[in-house]
Amino acid sequence: MRRFTELSWSWRSTRSRVLSVAAGALVSVASLAAPSYAGIVTFGSDGNKFNASQALQITKDTRGTAKPATSVSWIEAARFVNWLNTSTGHQAAYKFADGSAVNVNIQLWTSGEAGYDVNNKYRNSLAKYVLPSYNEWYKAAYYNPTNSTYYDFPNGSDTRPTAVTGGTGPNTAVYTQSGEASPTGPADVDQAGGLSPYGVMGLGGNAREWQESSFDLANSSVSSSRGFRGGSWLFAPGNLSSRNLPNNDPSFEFYLIGFRVAMVQPVPEPSMMVIEMVFGLGGLAAKRRMKK
Repeated sequence: MRRFTELSWSWRSTRSRVLSVAAGALVSVASLAAPSYAGIVTFGSDGNKFNASQALQITKDTRGTAKPATSVSWIEAARFVNWLNTSTGHQAAYKFADGSAVNVNIQLWTSGEAGYDVNNKYRNSLAKYVLPSYNEWYKAAYYNPTNSTYYDFPNGSDTRPTAVTGGTGPNTAVYTQSGEASPTGPADVDQAGGLSPYGVMGLGGNAREWQESSFDLANSSVSSSRGFRGGSWLFAPGNLSSRNLPNNDPSFEFYLIGFRVAMVQPVPEPSMMVIEMVFGLGGLAAKRRMKK
């Protein structure tokens, strides 16, 4: 059984809503305080706006405005998150050298800089939008607040969800299409299977998602690989499991990998913690259950 000590500080003074970058819709579907099911808010062509405003051409697969955006590197995802911050008057989350190319890695925030966090040198603590950490993503997917238990799959169960090509049916996920003669590809972000116990869609299957955290969870070296998880429309059910956490270089791009974005807000009490999953940019535990 593995415990997640980062939660002790990462959730203490903030509530974190998580956006995910997929293809054109902003889908708000969950709350850590209590599950909720919000509607879809149009996110338009912000991916194109970002590229135009920054003179940076972030690459992504184009399947349609409601499909997940994939083939996006961790670095490109971080740049998009920074743009979400700076274009709305907030502090950039990740530190890049001035004028660096689109897929050049971040730098660490250092002591003395505003927003420096000794526990997470990747993320500026003053930022409003961030990539979800290992623990933020993990809790939204595998934790059931009703019984304070972590499960192996993001359907509130230690039994895998039913594989589907799309829809919103309970206890379903978009995965394991590899055996089909012509795989249908990822579903629309609002048709990506059933919800996690927190009411979050698409955390199992559809598209894999980068996490902010380095694979060693230290976030203290920019050379460290970054984790991603969640499975995809092509992968077998084991890839949806909380035990599965692959990793790769932050410049790596792959047609099965996209990302989510978190919105962080200060709150007065830990009981006010909130995490919302949102889809935005166009297009590990042991099996044994753990108590909170």
